[in-house]
Amino acid sequence: MAYTAADVKNLREKTGAGMMDCKKALEETGGDIEAAVDFLRAKGLAAAQKKSSRTAAEGLVGVAVEGARGVAVEVNSETDFVAKNDQFQEFVRNVTQQALAAGSDDVETLKAADYPGGGTIAEKLTNNVATIGENQSIRRIKSVSVSSGLVVPYMHNAVAPNLGKIGVLVALESDAGAAVLEQLGKQLAMHIAAAFPQALTAEDLDANLIERERGIARDKAAESGKPENVQEKMVEGAINKFAKENALLSQIFVMDNKTPVSQIVEQAGKDAGTKIVLKDFVRFQLGEGIERQESDFAAEVAAAAAG
Repeated sequence: MAYTAADVKNLREKTGAGMMDCKKALEETGGDIEAAVDFLRAKGLAAAQKKSSRTAAEGLVGVAVEGARGVAVEVNSETDFVAKNDQFQEFVRNVTQQALAAGSDDVETLKAADYPGGGTIAEKLTNNVATIGENQSIRRIKSVSVSSGLVVPYMHNAVAPNLGKIGVLVALESDAGAAVLEQLGKQLAMHIAAAFPQALTAEDLDANLIERERGIARDKAAESGKPENVQEKMVEGAINKFAKENALLSQIFVMDNKTPVSQIVEQAGKDAGTKIVLKDFVRFQLGEGIERQESDFAAEVAAAAAG
């Protein structure tokens, strides 16, 4: 072997290419780093690092379940075209299954896991960036589970089985039959996809989110010109309304537009002759919270032409 592990590491840092590709390049060039860089460039495998600064806000959400466990994963790309790419879809599907098996919500832990067919998930991701030609990233993972019962998946506007732009998981704890839980879970998941709850209960809402809403409510109350004690009541009323509308269990069920979700779950349990508890949920919407860069297409073309 005419190269060392340090040479492989150095080449990876220079090019952003995968470890196996770097090893092959060094083998082909007798360990010459610069020649290996040229080898990788000629193969189109040294482009990944340059692409890593570009905003990836498209892509796919994947969901996977196994009985009482489920996971949702968001994998981003730069354009919607990549979401239709078979290679990218296979990657998201495999990564989601690996996340389910790993049982960890840590992205770096997942990336270090083995990828089916060889190498790690991180190496496969780097290779995809180079071969597909766009920056891609594994953005987030969220898993849910119950001690007994079922986790029900739902994909809104799926582009392929369990792949799409809004993925939902509903964790139901109960000894009710699977058919009952699947039917209820799908209805709740469709509600979650449409209603966008921020937490399961009002108590679970993020404190920073509540404070932000409180500040907005105070500004509105102050504009009313009413006495201070009245303004405080207005603020508390606004916060209570916000919490009710953004906590899943207190939201009004979208399918009948009158019943709180908590009552829908309770009634389903009564109908099944047992108790059903909505323990948790996940709602991943593709690109949610990512600040998308506005690009100047003419400038991009000029930059590409300049190399």
